[in-house]
Amino acid sequence: MKATRGFSLIELMIALLIVAIVAAIAIPGYRNYVMRANRNDATAALMKIAAAQEKFYLQNNTYTNNLDDPPPAGLGIPTTDNGYYTLAVAFVGGPTVGFVATATVDAGGPQAADVACTTFTINHQDVRTSTPDGIDVCWR
Repeated sequence: MKATRGFSLIELMIALLIVAIVAAIAIPGYRNYVMRANRNDATAALMKIAAAQEKFYLQNNTYTNNLDDPPPAGLGIPTTDNGYYTLAVAFVGGPTVGFVATATVDAGGPQAADVACTTFTINHQDVRTSTPDGIDVCWR
């Protein structure tokens, strides 16, 4: 009697089923991990803005809302490092009182699917907020 070699169709289908189950579990988990890691793009940019604002304030006795121009006219931080978020700065009570820096998810970017953390903010008192899920989820 001759021995058969190879796999039967049933064995191949079982192996394919196992691979599909593992992929169905692993891919969403990896995607969530990448989303959380990309949030660092917003938090790092906001921390840079806060530090640059304090430096600008020490030199000019006022804050600025000019992100585009390099110092001494502005902060020189027009975008986040990877471009996943859009940056903005607004005054609180005027240019000599305080500021609020905001990073908002770029609607056409890869972070647009991150519905847990769409907006990050930091102000002149280093108060950090984020919406909709809050600081505990987004700023870690």
